[in-house]
Amino acid sequence: MQSRLLYALLALVAAILIVRASVFTVSEGQLAIKSTGGEIVDSNYQPGLHFRIPLVNEVSRYDARILTQMYPSEHFLTREQEQLNVDFYVKWRIQNLRKYYETTGGSEEVANARLGETVKDSIKSVVTQRTLQQVITAERAEFTGAMMKTARPLAEQLGVELVDVRITKIDLPPQVQDSVFDRMRSNFKAQAAKLRAEGVEAAERIRAEADKAQTEILADAARQAGQIRGQGDASASEVYAKSYSKNAEFYSFYRSMQSYREAVGTQGDMLVIAPDSAYFKYFNKPQPQPPQR
Repeated sequence: MQSRLLYALLALVAAILIVRASVFTVSEGQLAIKSTGGEIVDSNYQPGLHFRIPLVNEVSRYDARILTQMYPSEHFLTREQEQLNVDFYVKWRIQNLRKYYETTGGSEEVANARLGETVKDSIKSVVTQRTLQQVITAERAEFTGAMMKTARPLAEQLGVELVDVRITKIDLPPQVQDSVFDRMRSNFKAQAAKLRAEGVEAAERIRAEADKAQTEILADAARQAGQIRGQGDASASEVYAKSYSKNAEFYSFYRSMQSYREAVGTQGDMLVIAPDSAYFKYFNKPQPQPPQR
């Protein structure tokens, strides 16, 4: 009886071990490959419980999340053969698990090493096409975009997606920092002087155009004012002529009153004229004149 119970327990334990060896789980954020003797059997597994043949199938799990890898400082030469020390990091994730397994053997270290070489080549291609000043003053988005454009297709050959490449630091070797900064400072001063000269030239041109426009406007205004004044004088002369033809005495009286107001009415004016002169004839007691017909 006891031996029978023992056999039952052993059979149960064996069954449990066989079941456990026959199933495997894939969790969220994981990818899995089932292989036999290094040959891929299946790599398309969703999160959950799956089956395998014990002692025949091997199961390898990989992280499906975005991975970050920092790389030590690398040396690059600019277009004018200036040396730069560049620190960078890479963000990537597995895109094609089968290709990733075939190209890297499923090793994250191998993937990081090969991806680092790919990114370094892309950085080199970008840096060697630019001067030191262009590298330092370039927008990070422009710089990163140029690198990603070169490195992303190469990363896809490894079965991974290159999510991002970031330059964390760009340094010059200590022995050349002073000379490079002095040269850059001189270049910036030359550019500033050029821009300042262009600005002065543009200002002079704008000022000359404005003065010319002002002269033309004033001349046109003076011409129009002269025409209007001439027309007014002509109209006034015509009115005076009509008035004189109708009543010469009243016209003479009106003009004399205007002259008195303009000549005598201003404070500080002085006239030396005989009181009995013709100019003051209307201040004397004029004799009434018969109206002209």
